[in-house]
Amino acid sequence: MPKSIKTLLQIGYWLLYLLLLLTLIFLQTSFFQKKPDFPGWLRIMTGFAIVPGMIGFYGFYLFLFPRYLKTKKFFQLLVSAVLVSMGAAIVGMAVLTILINTKFLTNDRYAVFIIGGMLTFIAFVNGTIGLIIRGFISWFDDFKIREELHSRNNEMELALIKSRIDPHFLFNTINNIDILIEKESSKASSYLNKLSDIMRFMLYETKTDRIPLTKELDYIEKYIALQKIRTSNAEAIRYAVEGLPANRMIAPMLFIPFIENAFKHTAIKTKNSVCINLSVLAAEIVFVCENRLAEPVNPDMQHGGLGKPLIEKRLELLYPGKHQLTTTADNQTYKVILTIYA
Repeated sequence: MPKSIKTLLQIGYWLLYLLLLLTLIFLQTSFFQKKPDFPGWLRIMTGFAIVPGMIGFYGFYLFLFPRYLKTKKFFQLLVSAVLVSMGAAIVGMAVLTILINTKFLTNDRYAVFIIGGMLTFIAFVNGTIGLIIRGFISWFDDFKIREELHSRNNEMELALIKSRIDPHFLFNTINNIDILIEKESSKASSYLNKLSDIMRFMLYETKTDRIPLTKELDYIEKYIALQKIRTSNAEAIRYAVEGLPANRMIAPMLFIPFIENAFKHTAIKTKNSVCINLSVLAAEIVFVCENRLAEPVNPDMQHGGLGKPLIEKRLELLYPGKHQLTTTADNQTYKVILTIYA
């Protein structure tokens, strides 16, 4: 939500709040048929309603919502809400003492409890409204993010349809399998099943927002297995997974654009032409993909047919503030490091 709209919501609330106070003052003076003493009432309402109301509102709005309600810590929220309301009441009574020059804070304990309770209630009510307004703003922001993510996912899906399997990779794989059919039919059948599984994964498994990390890794392993047909060097491709990927969820097709890019720009002839490592840690997932370049590369080159800005935008929408992407390139190697924080 734009900052100006958030400000207008708050200004609108306080104008309605002041209108309510003025109405109460008018009704009170009309009922007792007294001449309105607006300066006196202003001093009283400042300490009685405005100060505790604002402390309660912004204490809940700025502190309690992001710290407790957003994280669903309801018990801590309730305790903190009572403490903030009581603190607002104490400040309000101090302001009353200063503005109207009374000594009830020291001379009349009964008045202290009564007025303190009323000020605590006023602060709590204003704080609750602050939570509601902040909750509405948060809901609206989340809704806009989901809408933008849906739109970007549509763009991503269209881009993936065009680039999910590099045509050269697909044709070369089919040709290699065709050659293997006569020489090693069992191996050809295995590769054909892997290619079928890859296509099935991209057609059906990528429709959801999150998939098990194990499924993503299974797809990567089959993709690498098909790429190995291109080389007779058993050490040309190095792939390793560290940690326990079970029970971890991730956005689909998160790593494959970088892997496709690595194979696209290497000849896969020498040792460690493509090195892929995935570390699954308690607080983060670290993906590292490095490839030897067949020729110098543009640092802003496409990743598996997907533009780098589109991939970066998708990461920002899927993992806002919870990821880090770095790329380095020289005349010999190109390296990608993507960290996803839990």
